Amino acid sequence: MSRPIIRRNVCCMPKARRFGPLDISTDENLRQIITVDEYETIRLIDLEGLMQQECANQMGIARTTVQRIYNDARKKIANALVNGIPLFIEGGQYSLCGGKKKSCRCGGCEKHRLNMK
Repeated sequence: MSRPIIRRNVCCMPKARRFGPLDISTDENLRQIITVDEYETIRLIDLEGLMQQECANQMGIARTTVQRIYNDARKKIANALVNGIPLFIEGGQYSLCGGKKKSCRCGGCEKHRLNMK
C-alpha cells in the first residue's frame, strides 16, 4: 500500500497563472506547468526569504519534501525562461489557507483581508 499524499498548505493562489514570451510565437501545445505547491515554495523561499525548514512548517510538510518541490520548480522555471516556453501554474496537492494559523504570512487569506478593513 502506498503512502497517502499529504496536502500542502498554500496561503493564496497566484494572481497570474500564465507567463510567457511576448516577442515570439510558440506552439500552443508546448508549455511548462508548475503546480500551485511548487509556486508556494518559490514564493516562500525566494520572495519571503524563509529557510527550507520554515517553509516546511508553513506548508505542513517535511523539509526534504520542500527541498524536492523547490528544486523541481526551479528546473521548470529555468526551462521556460531559457527555452522561451509559456509557463502555467495549475494543479498539485494543496489546500488553501483559511488564515487560522498563527504563522500565516500571505496577506491574501480571509484572516488578513478582515484585518485590513
